[in-house]
Amino acid sequence: MERAAEVTAGGGSPGGDPLRWALGWRRALLSAGMFVYPLVSMVGVTQYSKGAAAFAGYAVALAFCVAYAMAAVAFVQHFRRRLWVLLGLMTVLFAAELPFARTFGFYLLSVIVSFLAMMQPRRLPLFLGGAVALTLLLPWAVRPWHTGPGWLQAAMVLFTVLVVRGYAELAGANRALLEARAEVARLASEAERNRIARDLHDLLGHSLTAITVKSNLARRLAEGGAERAVEEITAVERLSRQALGEVRAAVSGYREVTLPGELARGREMLRAAGVAADLPSAVDVVAPANRELFGWVVREGLTNVVRHARATRCTVTLSAAEVEIVDDGVGGASGPGNGLTGLRERVAAAGGEVESGPAGPHGWRLRVTVPASADSGAAGSGAAGSGAAS
Repeated sequence: MERAAEVTAGGGSPGGDPLRWALGWRRALLSAGMFVYPLVSMVGVTQYSKGAAAFAGYAVALAFCVAYAMAAVAFVQHFRRRLWVLLGLMTVLFAAELPFARTFGFYLLSVIVSFLAMMQPRRLPLFLGGAVALTLLLPWAVRPWHTGPGWLQAAMVLFTVLVVRGYAELAGANRALLEARAEVARLASEAERNRIARDLHDLLGHSLTAITVKSNLARRLAEGGAERAVEEITAVERLSRQALGEVRAAVSGYREVTLPGELARGREMLRAAGVAADLPSAVDVVAPANRELFGWVVREGLTNVVRHARATRCTVTLSAAEVEIVDDGVGGASGPGNGLTGLRERVAAAGGEVESGPAGPHGWRLRVTVPASADSGAAGSGAAGSGAAS
């Protein structure tokens, strides 16, 4: 009787859609099981009615079965108005069956109240209390039926309705769990796509910028007949191979960025771009927990210096919990881009802050500060600043 969920969750169950597996056949089995109750009422017709009265009692019970089947379909298809009409008809049939089946007719009442428990769970105490009271009092009030209250029938109605309502709660919780699992899978997939997009931007943005600068330098040297052209072309080939390896690492979920490595690569890239680099030669001053993050900062900052700043000088300053990149260029790009956005995400995950903006009368500053660790050291000197986010 529990209505089918309208979402599809993936995986986890044998033989297809877990919602159909979890709700479909169980709901159908429970609904079919309720047909036993009209059949039990027919036993009462056989016991208390004869002849034409028995025929009428059987007909009422069969009509109740038809109305119940139609109500179950209407419930699943969410035809609320039709369902209420059918429940009214079932109530009339229940009342009509009582003279023929007597106390056995209360089995039909349990079916009706079970429907109400599914449709109006907040009013269940009212419906169930009324049904139990009717089951207790009517056999006692109609003396030819019984000598006392219908305790057995009241217990049957009570426990049937509670079991149906309990099943509904369990099925609803199971459906919500499957929906939540599907949402978690969707969010995990989206987070992985965002990670790959961010890492590809950070990795390729740096490498391709360096390749572009060095290729341009090699072209100028080759045009002038300088022997350094071969050296620069070799560097371009090395950077291309490195970029390919970094893309593979990002897609596989493993990437290694080190602060010393980024400073070395940045110094080479700035030199090729004609920017005077004032970069620290050692990273001992930086807390070990911050070195990978600072490596990402240096990579993004120096890439932006070469790409946007048109600077002549760049300085990188390191301390235990802070890295600052300053250039003397014309400023950043026209607006924020994926590089700075991805960097902010990384820094926010570490509990730090990113500051970027104009530095003095001209130039640009990128500063990243993270919570200070137990180890603190003096700030190192160096070079490099970032133009705006790419």
